[in-house]
Amino acid sequence: MKQYQDRLVEQIRQCEETITEFGVEIRLKESPNRAGKGHMDPAELSLINENWAASDQEDAGHPYELDLPPEEMIPFLRDMMGFPNLNLNTMEIITKYETIPVRGREVGLWRYFLRKGKREPKSCLIYIHGGGWFGGSVYTVENPCKFIAEAADAVVFNVDYGLAPQMKFPYNLEECYEAVRHVYRNAEIYGIDPKRITIAGDSAGGNLCAAMCLKDRDEGNHYIAQEILLYPAVTFGRHAAPGYEWHMDAFEIAPGQERTIKGCLTLGQPQDVETNREAGWYFKDFKDASHPYASPMMAGDLSGVAKTVILTAEYDGLRIQGEFYGSQLAKAGVETMIYRYCGCTHAFIDRLGYQPQPEDACRLIAELL
Repeated sequence: MKQYQDRLVEQIRQCEETITEFGVEIRLKESPNRAGKGHMDPAELSLINENWAASDQEDAGHPYELDLPPEEMIPFLRDMMGFPNLNLNTMEIITKYETIPVRGREVGLWRYFLRKGKREPKSCLIYIHGGGWFGGSVYTVENPCKFIAEAADAVVFNVDYGLAPQMKFPYNLEECYEAVRHVYRNAEIYGIDPKRITIAGDSAGGNLCAAMCLKDRDEGNHYIAQEILLYPAVTFGRHAAPGYEWHMDAFEIAPGQERTIKGCLTLGQPQDVETNREAGWYFKDFKDASHPYASPMMAGDLSGVAKTVILTAEYDGLRIQGEFYGSQLAKAGVETMIYRYCGCTHAFIDRLGYQPQPEDACRLIAELL
């Protein structure tokens, strides 16, 4: 059972003002019950305090800062990822599983659809989970995928791609793209319209989706009709396109919430790629970090990319680059929409059922399908 009232979702849907940043319009999804601007959503703040706040001691440190060898650190971080979200489905969802061969590996492909849905070819969503390229799982996003499948009466796929450090750039990108190619080529079998394939991904999954759209355009395949990027990472290290800057002043923070909010803004802050631990796990050569398929912001030409919708979170260090990337796409002539979920932090989609914003995001995705 969801932990909030339905009226809060409706309030988010109805309260939508716009601002202009980077020369483009951003639609604000206001938190329905926070104390005011500069404050976190109270439900999200409570979840953070209950689940991730390691200590009230200023000098306690952060578990991500532990100095462990990779063979211990990677499983530790993987276990910390995700959130036990809730199943909000009210109708029966069929789940299928198969594998597809990619470069000698078997890539898992989960599929969700209504048992009693419409018969005509359906729209399709292919979801790529986040997790820093080395973590995350299809299980974290299974409930959101199933909820979208019901809300849109669509066929939703969930790709179990290989993770770093075993699978380094660009192999997981290639696995995800081969999953798209497979779905496109087997559209009739899956009962989908091959002209209505949307890809979506959160964080590192958003990065992979943005890269796939570039690859799709570059190869002239046009399998992808639309991409939905949830708080995506679109650049590595200090690589930046002209006009992009990361600065703490971009975040309005209320007195008394500085420590908590600033602790949520570590992602996206400029850092030498050579000293970035996750980059060391992901790249064989740090020079690859500037490649457009690793840092889509660095693509010189973004024209011809599929229609794009970007969802960001107000208190996410990746917010600035996600919204800037949206401006790059819009200025390149790509049909682009940007939504900012106010009061929220990174990975809020994982908390489906515990606060209203993830449900609103899933319903928005369903409408876009």
